[in-house]
Amino acid sequence: MARRGHRPSQASSNRPRFWGRHAVTAALANPNRTVRKIWGTREALAALDLPPVLPVTFADVADLGRLVPADAPHQGLVAEVDPLEDIWLGDLLHEAQDNQRPLVVLDQVTDPHNVGAILRSAAAFDAVGIVTQDRHAPPESGTVARSASGALETVPWVRVVNLARALEEIAEAGFWRIGLTGHANQTLAQAMGTQRICIVLGAEGEGMRQNTEAHCDELAKLPISPKVESLNVSNAAAIALYAVAAR
Repeated sequence: MARRGHRPSQASSNRPRFWGRHAVTAALANPNRTVRKIWGTREALAALDLPPVLPVTFADVADLGRLVPADAPHQGLVAEVDPLEDIWLGDLLHEAQDNQRPLVVLDQVTDPHNVGAILRSAAAFDAVGIVTQDRHAPPESGTVARSASGALETVPWVRVVNLARALEEIAEAGFWRIGLTGHANQTLAQAMGTQRICIVLGAEGEGMRQNTEAHCDELAKLPISPKVESLNVSNAAAIALYAVAAR
């Protein structure tokens, strides 16, 4: 793929460990993912179609538990993998230029559970991908992969150095950038129209930074009850992606 536009950040050189059936099998099925080693119980490994060159270590449940964070639900499988290759934002936008699929931008969303859940929702609603700033987003990890339930392998994740410049490039590609915030005067449905939509979501608690809001075309809110102050960012992303798909 040609490399276009905004340069991605430098990927981490560390090899994450994935755990759980969905995360491990999705990594094995992804032709762009290099799996370096796999540990598992005999029962769990017997259910997999493993390449003969892949180093495999049989392990009991207690041994597997020592390879991952405490109480991680490994389901009898742990894999060590290489991080995915960098994706350039311009390449992603070029691949999506002839359709109405939404794009998701995350401004300093740092919780790996939330990023994983947003990847899963992006897969469910056929989003183009997600864009994050590299310094304020989690790296690929077992927690992200587990929360994404396989979507880490199928949804493009672009990491950029400068989010404001990335939002400018997204606008140039024809996306209408809608930032979700509780202080907006209109709802998401009122802001959408018929354009290609880029949903921009801010950090847990703090919301979008002022400069990020300034690079949105519209600000909008979800029509939630006054009984709650706000929604978790991953819940808000899922609702917003559904709204875009259902319009």
